[in-house]
Amino acid sequence: MIKLVIRADDIGYCEAVNYGIYKSVKDGLISSAGLMPNMPYAKHGLDLLEGLKVAIGQHTNVCLGKPCADPALIPSLLDENGNFKSSRTYREAFKKGEEFVVTEEAVIEIEAQYEKFKELVGKEPSYFEAHAVMSANLNKALEIVAEKYGLAQQTVSWTGPAEFNKKPCMMLPMGSMAPDYDPFECLKKGVLENAREDMPNVFVCHPGYIDDYLLKNSSLTLNRAKEVAMLCDPAVREWLEAQDVELVSYDDIR
Repeated sequence: MIKLVIRADDIGYCEAVNYGIYKSVKDGLISSAGLMPNMPYAKHGLDLLEGLKVAIGQHTNVCLGKPCADPALIPSLLDENGNFKSSRTYREAFKKGEEFVVTEEAVIEIEAQYEKFKELVGKEPSYFEAHAVMSANLNKALEIVAEKYGLAQQTVSWTGPAEFNKKPCMMLPMGSMAPDYDPFECLKKGVLENAREDMPNVFVCHPGYIDDYLLKNSSLTLNRAKEVAMLCDPAVREWLEAQDVELVSYDDIR
């Protein structure tokens, strides 16, 4: 049997994303969802999910919005307006082989987001990882904080097994940035070609609806709405059951 976590990222990104995640948990296949603790709509997203069965993780965010830490302590992470440097800035630096993140500063912000997470959720995160940016120093800082507080960290690998809570897990390929993205086809391909029976598997989604904030701040827009529709389609659940896939949450595989 294949054990599969279908995860939603970005609770708190904006109101529209929150509503899409809520729909995907209440009526769909999402068992685990990641909170961006620094975002203004973090509490709004949590309020929508109250009473629903979903494992909430810390989706550490250092590329959108304002920090949780004192800005004076983390200058390498911020732009001239006191906002986090954008994901595009991270991508461009990575392409050039440059690293602007100061590890010690990243630790300060990650810890501040961890404290904010506990304040908002009232408990430890079910899992611990980061909104996708390319930075070796950020990854190092995540490991430092996870080790310090005994957090169940989800590492990322798209070429082989990754780790969750220091145990192997398989990250299924994510195709949500492709313009011709078909979420169901991507999920099916991941299950049939990549999923393992000897370890848990994780399929990362970004379900959400669209509003003005999302259009102005994200390159991932229409495909979020496609994922909501896929995740709430009964035919998808039926297909997974036919493949002997057991849907689990991060809480189930700790």
